[in-house]
Amino acid sequence: MTTLMLALLLAGAPAGPAPAAPPAAAAWDPAARLAAQREAMKALAFMDGAWRGKAETDRLPGGFTHTERSGTLLDGTLRLVEGRSYDEKGGTRFNAFGVISYDPARRAYTMHSHAMGYVGDFPLEVRPDGYSWSQPAGPGASIHYTATVAGDAWREVGERVAGTAPPQKVFEMNLRRVGPSSWPQEGAVGPR
Repeated sequence: MTTLMLALLLAGAPAGPAPAAPPAAAAWDPAARLAAQREAMKALAFMDGAWRGKAETDRLPGGFTHTERSGTLLDGTLRLVEGRSYDEKGGTRFNAFGVISYDPARRAYTMHSHAMGYVGDFPLEVRPDGYSWSQPAGPGASIHYTATVAGDAWREVGERVAGTAPPQKVFEMNLRRVGPSSWPQEGAVGPR
């Protein structure tokens, strides 16, 4: 996912028809596992490309420019997402990196996220119009991110949920697709 994703400040069990798990007899067959992973990544193809827009968070006052880029790696079996925010002078204000994977045996997506010195693995739910994921945010609290991608518009909202209190919005980004991206496939080291 997706944003792609901003962990801890910003913003990625499957919903709907999940990609089929490989047959039990093929559980240890790498070709079957890779095929199932490639198929699962197709459900997130709407994230492909380069994105730019505005984001706001309760921890960083004022809106700021935010970008995301997303693409697949390892022959389409993993999805990489990098989110980057910029201050008014063009300096990097925030940077996050996520690897979205799919486990055919569990029929589940996971996002492995790095941001602000933190790292974590979070279940990612893929929906027909986007995705959602949650992360812990202190005792008895979590931040739940919901992303909706429609055409060239990507909107993601993060809400802090604690006990019985109503959810409190802590993050929102609204991005537009600015074009395709050859990242991360481009630039691989060749055999010679």
